[in-house]
Amino acid sequence: MKNYMDLTGKVALITGASSGIGAATALVFADLGAKVAIGYHGNQKGAEQVRQEIEKSGGTAIAIRADVRKGSEIRTLVQTVTKNFGPIDVLVNNAGSLVERQRILEVTEERWNDIMALNLTSAVLCSQAVAASMIERKSGAIINIVSIAGRNGGGPGAGAYATAKGALITFTKSLAKELAPHGVRVNGVSPGVIATPFHEVFSTPEMIRTFVAGIPMGRTGTSPECATVIAFLASGAAAYIAGETIEVNGGQLML
Repeated sequence: MKNYMDLTGKVALITGASSGIGAATALVFADLGAKVAIGYHGNQKGAEQVRQEIEKSGGTAIAIRADVRKGSEIRTLVQTVTKNFGPIDVLVNNAGSLVERQRILEVTEERWNDIMALNLTSAVLCSQAVAASMIERKSGAIINIVSIAGRNGGGPGAGAYATAKGALITFTKSLAKELAPHGVRVNGVSPGVIATPFHEVFSTPEMIRTFVAGIPMGRTGTSPECATVIAFLASGAAAYIAGETIEVNGGQLML
């Protein structure tokens, strides 16, 4: 039986892959046959655990540290992946964080810029770093991980994060239009309330209960449930999909 989501021989770079959705995506990609580069910044232990789990299952992976807020480190990251595995076929721009909840009277210019750099500019710069090679080979897939916050404005004090993710949805469409004629597909995945370290840090149990009350499926999602959608968009099964952002939220938001 043919596996329409087969990624055998593909080289994938996943940023922010030391935990949560990024880590789950790395594991799913490896299971589908891809060589996986695990991008991380502060969580080396988590990144190494993901790498070891992939290798124990017979897959191929490397963990590489980079601060994706900095263009120079992104270029080094891409060069390292290419040196070890070859040209990048799939880029998953997953790195991001709410950083901290701040209402409009609290947010500083420095914090605003930092959140934009981490959640938006990083994806732009990473995409720029792989685009030339993908265009030259007339093949590739870029998947931007956005958020339901980019659609509905987010929860309390999440204005900067929501704004960055909303802009990333728009950038996904713009880049898709630019790269589709060159055989490169760009799409997004928009997670809702997913049980990850993100919500352990930024959401109280009471907030989670409130969120779940508005989810028709009656529960939070899981990282693998996001990862398989990301893998779908990276695969040939999504060959005619470009510029779309798929909502993975249990029905919380239906567009």
